[in-house]
Amino acid sequence: MKTRFASFRFRSDYSICLLAPKKMISLAVLLSLLVMTLTVGVVGAGSPLPQDEGTVYTVQAADWLSKLADKYFGDPGAWPAIWLATNTKAAEDDVFDAIPNPDLLSVGQTLWIPTSEEASSLMAEYTSEQEASFAAAPKTLRVPDLAGRTVVAVTENAYTPLNFVDPLTGEAVGWEYEATEEICRRLNCVVDWQLAAWDTMIAAVQNGQFEVGMDGITITDERKEQVNFSDPYMVSQQFMLVRADEDRFEAPEEFAADPDLLVGSQSGTTNFYVAVYDILDGDEANPRIKLFENFGAAVQALITGDVDMVLMDAASSRGYVGANPDELKAVGDPLGTEEFGFIFTPGSDLVEPFNAAIKTMEEDGFLEQLNNRWFFMYEAQ
Repeated sequence: MKTRFASFRFRSDYSICLLAPKKMISLAVLLSLLVMTLTVGVVGAGSPLPQDEGTVYTVQAADWLSKLADKYFGDPGAWPAIWLATNTKAAEDDVFDAIPNPDLLSVGQTLWIPTSEEASSLMAEYTSEQEASFAAAPKTLRVPDLAGRTVVAVTENAYTPLNFVDPLTGEAVGWEYEATEEICRRLNCVVDWQLAAWDTMIAAVQNGQFEVGMDGITITDERKEQVNFSDPYMVSQQFMLVRADEDRFEAPEEFAADPDLLVGSQSGTTNFYVAVYDILDGDEANPRIKLFENFGAAVQALITGDVDMVLMDAASSRGYVGANPDELKAVGDPLGTEEFGFIFTPGSDLVEPFNAAIKTMEEDGFLEQLNNRWFFMYEAQ
């Protein structure tokens, strides 16, 4: 019997912009923000907003000046107009936050978006001295420009909620998809998505068939001998995923003590090795370990009763439980901490740019936004 996982829908009650708590914002500012929010909701994607009046804007995760200039003026190159206009406002009114470094915006920062006419005037007055001051700004969080390069990326589509196929839409979605697309947006590159099975993925990236791979891949010294890793983009812990009515065990010692209990896993994964060496007897051929092609198949086997437990990181456990709340639950304490990273062909020139992008995504709150979106902000339907 094949069980279809429930589809997801995002909860509208979480679609709220967070304002900076450090300042009391006037009623007029709040009304401006409300008007701006309603306007954004009705203007079509890709079309510049009509900018006949100046607008107060609160920075959201993944906002950049060029992105805002494109949205409001239809020209990403007009970003200095927002920079200059905001700094002028900040000198007059402490509701606004000066932008000392145009490369770095902070979530909750209050900006002033000038009118299109004012933006044109500011750009006309944009002097070489102002440009030099921008060039002199700290560059620690600048990201490289990959000049539209195509990056061949590979995943598996079997690791909810990091990468999976939405059963309702048939689209490949998930945390890693969205993170990688955002990385390439910041680096000015284009993702060419490919699929591969987990057991061939690392070798395929190692030999250059793909440039970057992701599948909740734990950073280990052994794997570092085969591929290059990015900086960690997620820290997670292993938990026991069981059926919702499971009452025979709650601790790994209890599981190990019952020879009738089976664990489902995928060969060569961190989950597999934790099951072998941290829960069972250290024998990788232990018949109590049932191997599957991917995590999705192991979870389906759990639901149908073919195995009794699947080890999974906390993030993915939340995803599967959220999709199947009446059939699954996580039990016990965490069994260890692991860091996930992107993998690259040895010597790849993409490692440094990806690390730079990951750093900015940590700084401006985008990674936290992804965590909220994929681990908390949807519910099963």
